[in-house]
Amino acid sequence: MSGIFERNPPGVTEALSQAVVGVAGCGGLGSNAAIALARAGVGTLILADFDQVELSNLNRQQFVQADIGTEKVRALGAHLKAIHPELRVEEHACRITPENAAALFGKADLLIEAFDRVEAKQALIGAWCRAYPGKPLVCGNGVSGFGGSAALKVVRAGGNLWFCGDGETDNTLGLCSARVAIVANMQADLAIALLVKGAP
Repeated sequence: MSGIFERNPPGVTEALSQAVVGVAGCGGLGSNAAIALARAGVGTLILADFDQVELSNLNRQQFVQADIGTEKVRALGAHLKAIHPELRVEEHACRITPENAAALFGKADLLIEAFDRVEAKQALIGAWCRAYPGKPLVCGNGVSGFGGSAALKVVRAGGNLWFCGDGETDNTLGLCSARVAIVANMQADLAIALLVKGAP
C-alpha cells in the first residue's frame, strides 16, 4: 500500500503510520478531517459519534445516499477503509461525555474535536485537558456561512489546545460544504504537522 503515499513529503508517511488520532464527532468537521488524515497515512483512527446519517448531512459530510440510516462511525469507517485498506479504525457508536472521553480516546496521540454545540465542545476540552495535558487537542470553531476564508486561522490557546476557524460565526448562518471542509482540513493539516514535527 506504500504507493498510496508516494507523493507525501519526506518523513511524513513514516511518522504518521505509527500515529493514533481520535476524532470526536463524525459530522461535517470530523468526517472531512478523518478522510484527510486517512489519505495522509495516519495509522489508526479512533472514531466516536452517537448519530446516524441523515439526508441533510450530505451537503457537507463525507457520506452518500446509501449511508442514510447507518451509524456515522460505521459508514465513515467503511469509506476510510475503501481509501486505505490497511488503516486501523476503532468505531464507537456512542455519545461522548466528559465521563467517557478519556477512556474512548486514551490511546490517541492527538484528538480532533468536531462537535456542533458549544457546550459539548467546552465539556470535551475540559475533560481532555485534565486527563491528557501533554497531548494536543485540535478544535474547530467558526465554520458557518460561506466566503470570507481569509478570516479562517489557526490559534494556539495555550499548552496543547488549538483552534481552527474564524472563532466568531455560529450555526445560525447555515453550513456550506466548502467552508466546513476548509476548517476540517485545517484541523487535519495542523494534526499532521504536530504529529510529524511537533509544531505547525
